[in-house]
Amino acid sequence: MSSTLQSVPTLGTHPTAGTDPSRSETRELLSHATYDLLVIGGGILGTSVAWHAAQSGLRVAMVDAGDFAGATSSASSKLVHGGLRYLQTGSVKLVAENHHERRVLAKDVAPHLVNPLTFYLPVYKGGPHGAAKLGAGVFAYSALSAFGDGVGRVISPAKAVADNPGLRTENLKAVAVYHDHQMNDSRMAVMTVRAAVESGAVVLNHAEVTGLRFTHGKVTGAELRDKLDGTEFGVSARLVLNATGPWVDHLRTMEDKGSSPSIRLSKGAHVVMKRKVPWKAAMATPIDKYRITFALPWEDQLLLGTTDEEYTGDPADVRATEADIQQILDEAAFSVKDEHLDRDLITYAFAGLRVLPGGPGGVESAKRETVVSEGRGGMLSVAGGKWTTYRHIGRTVMNKLAKLPGGPLGEDMEPQKLLPRRMPLPGLANPNAVAHRLLVDRDPGMRMDPLTARHLASHYGSLSFDIARLVNEDPTLGERIHEDGPEIWAQVVYARDHEWAQTADDVLRRRTTLTVRGLDTDAVRTRVEDMLAQRA
Repeated sequence: MSSTLQSVPTLGTHPTAGTDPSRSETRELLSHATYDLLVIGGGILGTSVAWHAAQSGLRVAMVDAGDFAGATSSASSKLVHGGLRYLQTGSVKLVAENHHERRVLAKDVAPHLVNPLTFYLPVYKGGPHGAAKLGAGVFAYSALSAFGDGVGRVISPAKAVADNPGLRTENLKAVAVYHDHQMNDSRMAVMTVRAAVESGAVVLNHAEVTGLRFTHGKVTGAELRDKLDGTEFGVSARLVLNATGPWVDHLRTMEDKGSSPSIRLSKGAHVVMKRKVPWKAAMATPIDKYRITFALPWEDQLLLGTTDEEYTGDPADVRATEADIQQILDEAAFSVKDEHLDRDLITYAFAGLRVLPGGPGGVESAKRETVVSEGRGGMLSVAGGKWTTYRHIGRTVMNKLAKLPGGPLGEDMEPQKLLPRRMPLPGLANPNAVAHRLLVDRDPGMRMDPLTARHLASHYGSLSFDIARLVNEDPTLGERIHEDGPEIWAQVVYARDHEWAQTADDVLRRRTTLTVRGLDTDAVRTRVEDMLAQRA
């Protein structure tokens, strides 16, 4: 389905969405049924599997101890990319597969959430790679995507500086150009959860597993505690999937106390800064043989990162330290002028954990692959992966389910025949058309700010009209939450009633961009909490 052909409904014709079930109603649904599949963990992996499994007709439940995408899955570099650095290790097939998934997401699945992004790869005197090598690399990279975004090439420093005034020019020899995409990972996650629910899944966030249920030695469900009010309940299922990311081994020990560690963790930190000038392209600067430092225009800000170091602490304690921030700024300074790296421009810093297969060698050179294993009690555990290939991961797990004797898919059921190849996420529409309609389909006295219209269109797609109707019903909800950001109060109501937002952080950090913009003030937080408390 092409986004350019997708019709855009008017404010008067778009169907009105009903309010989601309450937490108590959801707990009742979870407690009084036996599900085909219980997914524990609502990050990249869990949401993808829940979506695909529900599409296949399975009775699916998904729970998360925190918010959906509340940990690693909302702490990524926000990229949907082929993985240029994988060419360094000869992973040509992997890059081609990544490019395919990237283009499917951008064209058919989520064109309202995934945006094209040009990358400049500067070549400096004394750097780890020469201009000829990088020029050949970006050409090969674009060839592996069938030149769908143009041809990777090398341009002059003068041309690059004209597009990115923040580019450092000392000892700059040339700039290689290639193309990828980016997205808001939190919004992608919420839309995927919504897609799973629209396919029949029952979901609950802020519900932690306190134990597993066993029947004749097999895992057949989980005991849970609602972290918001302490209510304890349980879920029964024919099969349990452990998709808890950095906590995957913790859950495996609940199944089998003698299980050996299966993963190791790598910490990646990022810094968000105010932009002093427009950036027409992202910067990807080689630091050494394996690592690249990014400077990405994202959400009208500048996103810098990332680090890559082994992490052995409690996953719940991961955060960007002062040392991380300094390292990111120092590495960004290889290619970004000092005035754009002033600490006063920092609005936010965050860190997440990459889940890597166990094995020898440093984490910086470890393969970013997904591993699916079956435990002694029959629980499946899935670990590793990236946003670009998250649909593929869901299909991989579904193929695994199809091969399980007596599995939830039943005999002679092939996931490839059950699943549409390019099922779109909710809200699919051309964001330019949505933004235009938001601006023209309004009463003269209720004109929407163009920045707000564009923001809604590129984060909700056609679902923006549900938010616009809230403003029609209560014009005060059309006011900006903070004067320096595009978001409006209707988004808080929408997040509360239709996107499972339970806490101020759910709203400010993951349903909106207020926290990453540095606009998470005490006054804003207090009013958000008051609005959440008004939940019907």
